[in-house]
Amino acid sequence: MIYVNDKMQKGYLYEYSAAIGDVFYDGFEPELTPKEMLELGVFEGHYLNDCQGEYPKEWFENAKLSADAPDIYCNCFQIKSRQPLKVWRQKGWIYGPDVRGWFQWYCRYYMGRRLPKIDEIQIKRWRAFKRHKAQIEQNCAMLDMDCRKRQRQALLQWAYNPFF
Repeated sequence: MIYVNDKMQKGYLYEYSAAIGDVFYDGFEPELTPKEMLELGVFEGHYLNDCQGEYPKEWFENAKLSADAPDIYCNCFQIKSRQPLKVWRQKGWIYGPDVRGWFQWYCRYYMGRRLPKIDEIQIKRWRAFKRHKAQIEQNCAMLDMDCRKRQRQALLQWAYNPFF
């Protein structure tokens, strides 16, 4: 049983029902693991700072983190590419017990937690985000990492490989 008690969530309990990084739903094939995303630089280095105990220690060994405040230089593409949590809440993008949004859901899902109704919603959102990859492919020269940096950073934050 995993017990969560951090700044944003107190007293939440859950358990794993699948092996870590295994048994994903059909059609959900993230291109990056949470560990890879953290190492490449996501969410301005300031997303899971107060709840690292919930996840494997090795996820954070080479992660690009900012202890004090969000820092765009911790992002892979060194550009701001996210809305504040307040906006996520206003737009209804927070589902179920994952008070930090999609990436928190993905980390917990990757670890083996399954919540079928929430999983279905989040996987549908992940699939819809793929349109950004198509836009980069249509508008950028191959491997031009300066083209559409904001979209590339956003792809990275949704577990899509932005390096193409």
